[in-house]
Amino acid sequence: MRVSSKPYAVGVVLAAGLGSRVGADGNKAYLQVADRAMVSWSLDTLSQLADVARVVLVYRQGERGLAEDTVSRELPTATVEFVEGGDSRHASEFNVLRYLAADIESGAIDVVLIHDAARPVAGADMFVTAVSVAREYGGAIPALPLPDVVNAGDRIESPRHTATLVRVQTPQAFRAAPLLQAYRTAEHQRFEATDTSSCVEAFTDVEVRTFPGEQRNIKVTYARDIAIAEHLLADRISSHPGAGSR
Repeated sequence: MRVSSKPYAVGVVLAAGLGSRVGADGNKAYLQVADRAMVSWSLDTLSQLADVARVVLVYRQGERGLAEDTVSRELPTATVEFVEGGDSRHASEFNVLRYLAADIESGAIDVVLIHDAARPVAGADMFVTAVSVAREYGGAIPALPLPDVVNAGDRIESPRHTATLVRVQTPQAFRAAPLLQAYRTAEHQRFEATDTSSCVEAFTDVEVRTFPGEQRNIKVTYARDIAIAEHLLADRISSHPGAGSR
């Protein structure tokens, strides 16, 4: 934990899902990808960012031991906090926000960054950009134009106007206080969002902006995606010797 006297960002990795489509018997977050568990790649990237003071892994119910053992074995110098997930993505996000609530309410945490363990190739620059855009505007989500859609370039735009034209990725980042407020309101109204930004937009006035995603930032969904992710991670390691090792 690298907590400073000024407000800081927290990076959250969600690893509370299943792996049925990828062919895993259990949680795909712990499948080996390029010689380490898939979840370890994102935890490692976040742990090395100056922009992120704390890293939290949201694990599936009953898998705390697996999560702790994986981090201890593969990232022995990383400081990772553990929060049990819920029955859905929305519930898992609310669990971690409740865990962070005291520090959010005190103003210590100003941004919460949320990322899927199934996107192990996300580069450090994406995380840094997400935090920066969220601090400036309120919320940040990376997006890629869909095929046969005119590319708007690198201009940051509101997802309200581009939601039908882009493919959204993670990491996503939001100002912490309104994010917590949104999830508390959602609970009161028994509303479960399909993703983080839809909850924020439903219950706050926060401006959520898109920023350019990356083609390399694939989501491991099917068995064939593992080989693609391994190839991309191998390219990263060869281009930046020492990357992916501690």
